[in-house]
Amino acid sequence: MKIFCLFPRITLCAYLPMLWLVLPLAIPGLAPAAFAQQRPNVVLIYADDLGYGDVSSYGATKITTPNLDRLASQGVRFTRGYATSATCTPSRYALMTGEYPWRKQGTGVLPGDAALIVPTDKATLPGVFKRAGYATGIVGKWHLGLGDAVEKDWNKDIQPGPNEVGFDYAFIFPATADRVPTVFMENHRVVGLDPSDPIRVDYRNKVGNDPTGSEHPELLKMKASPNHGHDNTIVNGIGRIGYMSGGTKARWTDEEVPLTFLQKAKDFIGEHRQKPFFLFYSLTEPHVPRMPSTVFKGKSGLGYRGDAILQLDWAVGEIMKELEHLGLANNTLLIFTSDNGPVLDDGYQDEAVTRQNGHQPSGSMRGGKYSAFEAGTRVPWIVSWPGKVKPAESAALLSQVDLLASFAGMLRQPLDPTDAPDSQDMLKALLGTDKRGREALVLHAGTLAIVKGNWKYIAPGSGRAYNELTDIELGNSPAPQLYDLRQDIGERQNVAARHPEKVKELSALLQQIKQAKK
Repeated sequence: MKIFCLFPRITLCAYLPMLWLVLPLAIPGLAPAAFAQQRPNVVLIYADDLGYGDVSSYGATKITTPNLDRLASQGVRFTRGYATSATCTPSRYALMTGEYPWRKQGTGVLPGDAALIVPTDKATLPGVFKRAGYATGIVGKWHLGLGDAVEKDWNKDIQPGPNEVGFDYAFIFPATADRVPTVFMENHRVVGLDPSDPIRVDYRNKVGNDPTGSEHPELLKMKASPNHGHDNTIVNGIGRIGYMSGGTKARWTDEEVPLTFLQKAKDFIGEHRQKPFFLFYSLTEPHVPRMPSTVFKGKSGLGYRGDAILQLDWAVGEIMKELEHLGLANNTLLIFTSDNGPVLDDGYQDEAVTRQNGHQPSGSMRGGKYSAFEAGTRVPWIVSWPGKVKPAESAALLSQVDLLASFAGMLRQPLDPTDAPDSQDMLKALLGTDKRGREALVLHAGTLAIVKGNWKYIAPGSGRAYNELTDIELGNSPAPQLYDLRQDIGERQNVAARHPEKVKELSALLQQIKQAKK
């Protein structure tokens, strides 16, 4: 290619094409990775059982979360952001598929040996990014099943799984930390498995000779709460749900899990900094069993649950630092939220209750994990994109089910008519320019509820009103419930009898949504 130069005697002009390749190195503050990318990276950080009142920027006073506070100060802090469900598997199913989980059987809280429940022939959240040319990765908790059946050989490749629903790279544990198998999986295989010590998993009958919490409680370093079911195979001094044998060298210790996930997340960011990437960083904190890394033990004064929240906040700060270090912060849209609301006693005696010290993980709301009341599904939700998203507080009505359609719209990826039937494009609300968000959304916690404007209707249900094991009100009632959330965020005054026309309207809308098919 011929170069026309105003200064023909300066030999540098002959190298102008090469100069464009190295120009980012010569401009302070402009890193090569950021220069190479034309579309924003997206990092979705998903906490596990973190409540609205667990974050200091959302009103917590007994615990401080400085990194989440900094994230909120530079982005949009949503006050009406919801998970679809009050438990983890269904919320994650909605996030991945854009479909309300109550539309599909088998989307309740899964055991660790469950088959994959995310369809491989439909659009998914990571699949939308992958079609758009992004590198896609998941690091952390999965809990959406693996393989085609419950019976599976844990000593060979297991598929389908995260890779088959859109993730180029997956470093996960299969379910939750309180369920076997307690191993890491990288893509299709268990990490560090010794073929001479094969893994067996069973959720009905004991396998192998590993001690169990029910047989040998003296071996437990963290006692299980009665009747929760955390008294099967002991791993790292902690009783689990389900039975496991083998895989001795592959089993992780609880203190290392968050640090391993953090390092894998940072590795993914670094390895893909030259092209757009989508990272789903799925934290395990503050889900049980809470066994934070040693450096965080005792730091919160609120028991191990508080310590786990401090570790979570630190991990968020480390991701922010990594993006800044690589020059990617201004070109990365970062979302932080939680899969459902909080719970203190969820199976282990870890001082979350005895050292609560006035901390209110649900804030001023009623209920918590498992509950149809607000604290079950209204969660922290922060969106940051420096230079693109103006710092603000937003009361826009948002549901996690909308992320799929929102990013499909942003990336101009068309969806088939049967894809993501409940997902709506809320990109403007996510970026803070639309202050209204959804017209209505459906919430799921055994029974169904619908929020429209400031009104919330909880459909009559036959389930228990109260969970004695977790000390949480579940929101079930044989009578219809109606709350004005603008006046009564604590849902203390059921005004259904005073507003029969509103009950009729919302009941009919809920029925219409239930029957709708896209």
